[in-house]
Amino acid sequence: MENKILLVEDDQNFGDVLRSYLEMHDFDVTLATDGEAGLEAFKKGTFNLCITDVMMPKKDGFTMAKDIRTINKETPIIFLTAKTLKEDVLEGFKIGADDYITKPFNSEELLFRVKAVLRRSAKPEENQENQREFIIGDYHFDYALRILTYNPDGSTDKLSPKEAQLLRLFCFRMNDVLQRSEALTKIWEDDHYFTARSMDVFITKIRKYPVSYTHLRAHETVLDLVCRLLLEKKKNNMNTQRTTHETTATYT
Repeated sequence: MENKILLVEDDQNFGDVLRSYLEMHDFDVTLATDGEAGLEAFKKGTFNLCITDVMMPKKDGFTMAKDIRTINKETPIIFLTAKTLKEDVLEGFKIGADDYITKPFNSEELLFRVKAVLRRSAKPEENQENQREFIIGDYHFDYALRILTYNPDGSTDKLSPKEAQLLRLFCFRMNDVLQRSEALTKIWEDDHYFTARSMDVFITKIRKYPVSYTHLRAHETVLDLVCRLLLEKKKNNMNTQRTTHETTATYT
């Protein structure tokens, strides 16, 4: 089913171009050219997302968004504007914006942001949020115990809390793109530089494995690969600790 978007933009030409671009990507778009018309369109229709400019005649985007929030607190709102001051950005989020994009912008970036907001706003199935065990190819993942098991030989290992959370998020996003910002926000609870570096370190460790480890095997999915690399990392760490212990014992 097509996602319905309310686009409110006072520049008719720009609005037409943006509407056409979104429709090319299978969105059903309603265009309004001022805040009052946008609010009326919202009252009459049902939308999955509202994208609005801020500086508009009759009713500005902030005021329109406040009015929308009195009617509906769930529909996500993206502000699309040339106002870049910190105060304006904070005001937008204070009103209840889900994203704030400054002009000029890349159309592809807008598309990915739209998809990300729609994905976040989609109500997850109850059984997904409560799910604690996952079957991933030849692997069994117990999130509650943080145990990853390779079924063919029964080898198991316990993941760190962050590794377990990240793997669970991969499971929820199976066959889909996991946005970097979503992982940082849900697991590290912010999208700042230092937390981003923390996740980068985890990804870098995986990328440093020998080529024979990082190549997909026959019938192996990318998620299978992540599981296998996590187990390989644990085994390598244990071997390193064992070697260090044996070396120390030799010289004592």
